[in-house]
Amino acid sequence: MGDQYEVSEVGAGTLTIPSLRWEELPEGPVVVLLDQTRLPAEEVELVCTDVPALVEAIRSLAVRGAPLLGIAGAYGVALAAARGFDVEEAVEVLAQARPTAVNLGYGVRRAADAYRAAVADGVGMPEAAAAALAEARAVHAEDIAASARMAEHGLALLGELLPGGGHRILTHCNTGALVSGGEGTALAVALAAHRAGELRRLWVDETRPLLQGARLTAYEAARAGMAYTVLSDGAAGSLFAGGEVDAVLIGADRIAADGSVANKVGSYPLAVLAQYHRVPFVVVAPTSTVDLETEEGADIEVEQRPGQEVTEFSLPSVQGAGAVPGGGVSVAPLGAQAYNPAFDVTPPALVTAIVTEAGVISPVTRDRLAEVCSTSRWSKSRSGNGMMAE
Repeated sequence: MGDQYEVSEVGAGTLTIPSLRWEELPEGPVVVLLDQTRLPAEEVELVCTDVPALVEAIRSLAVRGAPLLGIAGAYGVALAAARGFDVEEAVEVLAQARPTAVNLGYGVRRAADAYRAAVADGVGMPEAAAAALAEARAVHAEDIAASARMAEHGLALLGELLPGGGHRILTHCNTGALVSGGEGTALAVALAAHRAGELRRLWVDETRPLLQGARLTAYEAARAGMAYTVLSDGAAGSLFAGGEVDAVLIGADRIAADGSVANKVGSYPLAVLAQYHRVPFVVVAPTSTVDLETEEGADIEVEQRPGQEVTEFSLPSVQGAGAVPGGGVSVAPLGAQAYNPAFDVTPPALVTAIVTEAGVISPVTRDRLAEVCSTSRWSKSRSGNGMMAE
């Protein structure tokens, strides 16, 4: 099971804790996570010694964000192999932990394929486990590199769309280092603009109901010294009407073959607002988030979260992995029904551009998306499932 131990309170100098790491302990390897449900109140690490603990961390959002879920899934397979658990069972439960984020299954497949190939070659279990771990580390390294390239491409795109700098960027949910092996996706672009002296203001949607913007994006922006302002999701329209938004930057959890983008619920309304006010709406995501086998947005399975996340309010310090539902403060009448989709889907017609590590896709079309994915450094994996870096 997972064990937690506190590391520090937020704001203690320049302390930086990786969102995820593999660690070899005397009693066996573990996957160590920065528990994102506890931010920004405190920085606490969650130690997962087995796959059920990691699955619970994924479902409770202690670890989250499409690229990081891919990394977590790959390390989860390696963890099962290294500790002698049933790898095929681990593959199944990990891949189904969150249905919308395609990267989770991608990372799981990468490590599982490496493990199966090693077993098929007749090596021993320790060698097969080492092959899974090596593949997980490759997924991790590739994400770090992809994050840097997306930041570069995204900054160049902002320069084309908004010459002169002084960008006022609106973002939704959290897309920084907390969701990536590197500096993130959309927030990495904003951070690049900040470092270049071209970011005037980062508008941070609070992102109801779990407040990933207010809790996590603001946390990262503050640490980076970015000029930022948190706003309630419903206030975004007034910002657009007042001419205070130059561009919208968001991430993605799955991009269908037609260019439809599944992202944190609340993204689609921003796209509608952006189109009406003629503001660029830009999605930043690695090609591993593109799912060419999902034909269109309507085919994307949207995760439905527990209603208590809407009808109750829990402070970060009492959330944590394994928190008991119903432990928060009620903000709705007892028995109130809640609609709580984790994501919504934005059609490609509302997307100005998709920024990937392989380049920028604009306009967003089925053919252009397939072309960029096929000509990038990603190709079909050894088994023909998923995608794999060459």
